Amino acid sequence: MKLNASIKIESAVKSESKWKSLLFNSVLFNSIRILMGVVFLYASYDKILNPEAFAKAVFNYQILPDTAVNIVALVLPWLELLIGLSLVAGIWLEGSTVISTSLMLIFIGSLIFNQIRGLDIYCGCFSTDATQGPAGMLTIIRDLSFLAASIYLTLRVFFFSKSPNICNYSGILF
Repeated sequence: MKLNASIKIESAVKSESKWKSLLFNSVLFNSIRILMGVVFLYASYDKILNPEAFAKAVFNYQILPDTAVNIVALVLPWLELLIGLSLVAGIWLEGSTVISTSLMLIFIGSLIFNQIRGLDIYCGCFSTDATQGPAGMLTIIRDLSFLAASIYLTLRVFFFSKSPNICNYSGILF
């Protein structure tokens, strides 16, 4: 009887250590970090090239006061570019992970808010082209997956790094 209990405990410990090793795996962390960096880089590209069209997309959300629309339309794409570059390069991770998580919360909140109000707006997430069609539940689900990735990165950077400086000399995390 005692032998069975110890085998079950060992099995549970091994199972827990497998999850921990997966969550703290640097390959997983770097893959998600680079993926999120590319997402933010891609999201910024069209908005930087077409600020007027992006301002219309921001205006269509009908959340911000008119005076803030142009400022947001000019600043947000450059912030996304900076976050994307930071995540891909593996530098300034503390700030970039917190800001990316905050932006994802704001984006999801804005989409849900407009879904509740019944507004058919196009997302403006990756393109300023209004012919994308309205943002719906699939857009929210996609952004929730990005939010989960951002939260993972933030938690890993702040609470589960093995040393205070988790970058090697090249700036890339390992």
